Amino acid sequence: MKQHNQLYPEDQARVDEYLRTGFNSVERKPFRPWIMMAMWIAVVASFSGLSLLIARLAGVQ
Repeated sequence: MKQHNQLYPEDQARVDEYLRTGFNSVERKPFRPWIMMAMWIAVVASFSGLSLLIARLAGVQ
């Protein structure tokens, strides 16, 4: 069965050239899940502390 999604050779050459240029490639640092978990814990603890402070200032016991 013939595939209909193949490009003409000149179009494929232009696509290959574009992909070789690396126009949108970005160097990224490796993903560190423990740093993200520490940040989430810090954010949740900060919001919890802030909510407790607001409750105390509002007179909630």
